Amino acid sequence: MIEINDVCVRYRLAKEKPKTLQEYLIDRLKGKRHDYEDFWALRDLNIGVRKDETFGIVGRNGAGKSTLLKVIAGVLRPTSGRVSVHGKIAPLIELGAGFDPELTGAENIYLNASILGLSRSEIKERFPSIVDFSELNEFIYSPLKSYSSGMVARLGFSIATEVDPDILIIDEILSVGDKQFVTKCNERMRLFREKGTTMLLVSHNLVEIAEICSTVLWMDHGGAKMCGEPKTVIDEYVKSLT
Repeated sequence: MIEINDVCVRYRLAKEKPKTLQEYLIDRLKGKRHDYEDFWALRDLNIGVRKDETFGIVGRNGAGKSTLLKVIAGVLRPTSGRVSVHGKIAPLIELGAGFDPELTGAENIYLNASILGLSRSEIKERFPSIVDFSELNEFIYSPLKSYSSGMVARLGFSIATEVDPDILIIDEILSVGDKQFVTKCNERMRLFREKGTTMLLVSHNLVEIAEICSTVLWMDHGGAKMCGEPKTVIDEYVKSLT
């Protein structure tokens, strides 16, 4: 379902504090160069995710986990390498991504679901189910800017899992929900696994990763440190933290 071949993502980081526009133009007129350094968020990454697989990703902060998900979701273009994705993706990568805070929850359902590929008639048909699962009935016509982060997560998860994706990508988004809602989300993910939906999951909850995932990738400094059976990979990762 997903093939990552020799993928690199490079950011250029300024080595000095940002200047005002006036200072920048003066420097340009004087021919002064601004120094940058390269930061490789991903470097020479090669992985494959099979159909029906629940693929977990672990690693320290800054290891490249979220960058990898953005590359797979098409949010970020790699500096080099090739990414092949086969199927419809529903990404839950960042809270509020694809949402407009000035619109109501209901309006954001139509906006976000249309981005994920549903027609207006399909959204209208599924609207009650989305609202019911999110448990936001009394807030659904309030502006999104009045929502808590947990409420935004509920709405995002409810929309993404209602579009019946081939590939579901989740990046720590459930960590902001209350325990009861997280339990309900885990049950829905279990149903997706039984249906054969391919899932990618980034989480610092290693118990959750071990229970849910069939394969785990340990990322370190933008590369693949280890990939394989969940318990083996997680045990080695935990050792590296001590």
